[in-house]
Amino acid sequence: MNVMDTIEGAFSRINSTAFRQVNRVRDWWHLPTPVALLNLRAYRDDMRQQNLYDTEDHGTTTEAPPELPKYRTYDGSFQDPTDPRMGMVGTRFGRNIAPDATPPESPTERLDPNPREVSLRLLRRDSFKPATTLNVLAACWIQFQNHDWFGHGENDPDEHVAVPLPEGDDWPDGDPMQVRRTHPDRARLEAGDTSPTYVNTVTHWWDLSQLYGSTEERNRELRSGEDGKLAMQNGRLPNETKPALAGIDLTGFSDNYWIGLSLLHTLFAKEHNAICDHLKGAYPTWDDERLFLTARLVNSALSAKIHTVEWTPGILANPVLERAMNANWYGVLPRWVRQKFGHLGTEMIGGVVGSDQAHHAAPYAITEEFVSVYRLHPLLPDDYEIRESTSGRLIEATDFEPIQGAGTRARVDEYGMSNLLYSFGVANPGAICLKNHPRALSNHVRLTGERVDLGTIDILRDRERGVARYNDFREKLRKTRVRSFDELTDNPEWAREIEDVYDGDIDRVDLQVGMLAEPLPPGFGFSDTAFRIFILMASRRLRSDRFFTNDYSPEVYTPEGLGWVEKSTMSDVLLRHHPELAPALDGVENAFAPWRKLA
Repeated sequence: MNVMDTIEGAFSRINSTAFRQVNRVRDWWHLPTPVALLNLRAYRDDMRQQNLYDTEDHGTTTEAPPELPKYRTYDGSFQDPTDPRMGMVGTRFGRNIAPDATPPESPTERLDPNPREVSLRLLRRDSFKPATTLNVLAACWIQFQNHDWFGHGENDPDEHVAVPLPEGDDWPDGDPMQVRRTHPDRARLEAGDTSPTYVNTVTHWWDLSQLYGSTEERNRELRSGEDGKLAMQNGRLPNETKPALAGIDLTGFSDNYWIGLSLLHTLFAKEHNAICDHLKGAYPTWDDERLFLTARLVNSALSAKIHTVEWTPGILANPVLERAMNANWYGVLPRWVRQKFGHLGTEMIGGVVGSDQAHHAAPYAITEEFVSVYRLHPLLPDDYEIRESTSGRLIEATDFEPIQGAGTRARVDEYGMSNLLYSFGVANPGAICLKNHPRALSNHVRLTGERVDLGTIDILRDRERGVARYNDFREKLRKTRVRSFDELTDNPEWAREIEDVYDGDIDRVDLQVGMLAEPLPPGFGFSDTAFRIFILMASRRLRSDRFFTNDYSPEVYTPEGLGWVEKSTMSDVLLRHHPELAPALDGVENAFAPWRKLA
């Protein structure tokens, strides 16, 4: 550790100690901006030490090579010199709360109160409540990113939770509703340990695995075999090769696929191929493999940058948060300093990106609590207006059902990519609040034929996986417990209905309900309780990844690759492949904000 790191460590300890006192009487968003920024840093530094828990068994490890590869491996292995399996596909989700403090709920507790009743009365949309500062591409984006970070895989076909139907329920598949359990961690069960751990079926890293796959076998299927490129047909991803998945795109991760995902998978496949062309122009002797691996590094980093400095300040539109997210990428110095001289100083001065890799209190892994706070289903609208990108003329109005699953590719062909991008760019997603879960997902038939209510499943998954209920969750993050339903929410009607559903017991309120009910900080699109996990994990996804830290360098990315990342925005990506969208994006500072509507 050098002198600068020692000084920054001492500052962090003093800063955290001071703000523990401040936060007893004042929320961070009521503080002046410079002080609020220090407060957010205190939260993050505190949680790095107290809210990271490892669930892996480390009895056997894969021996690291003498020198780690200067590219992302197909399965996410060999990221860390001391633990080559860290973050790879097939490793366990971590925890932000000690596993022994959050056991899975018993079969009786799991149904108290009835999760279907919670879904119908508190989650399901009664009327569409728009998020007017965002467009629907922002909703598509977070699903696209979530598929990069986590997947629990196919649910257990042999184990179900039987959910009794409330009186008058019109669920068509009979009483009780049968909800498949999450597929268990077989290795832990076979060892006689019943702790609630689950395995991630994708890599934990921010590596665009949703586009590239999490195994070499899958990746090879997606590539053209020439010039490092992904396979494309007439500007589109190919059709899936598995007969049961016909109608969706051939891509790395295609669960819950619909045209919103197709737009982004196709866009970033095009971006990958454009990067390949750029690299080949600079390095004409490079073979297919080297071009692919380098283009993947660049494309993944660009995706991470867009999420950090564009999507996040878009959905959390608060000046303090915007400054904080820019500091995550660039540090406190002006951007031109980084672009001219590279990373300077410590994490605080020069930004997380380009600093030294560090995992803090536990080896890196996406956590179950992170999965829970990113269940943002209310963002999805039920109704869509498809408009012409050059005139704004209405082509057709549709609901969700025809534009998802097996109908995805046919609808993209019918409407056209540019028209769909424009239509999503000018429309609002739903607000992340109670009574705004899409009705389309409360009685949804998957490609497998399984009928599901996503609201019921959202509630059950937390109870099943040992994610704490709302008040306990807050307490573990060192937020004060709410003492009444009127304190939980500033909506009196919601307060009374939540109280009725939970039979007056504030401590039984589910995490999802509490987060959707609580008042929001100024400009925020989701709750401060969810934001606490975000404060920790947003920087951790960067700081733990050597391709965003020690290996974020011209030697690894090439100067051309780093320049591509640093100079590109989401608008640049859109216009690079769809220049016809320029009139709609003219004057739009953030591509996830509403675009200009054409007359």
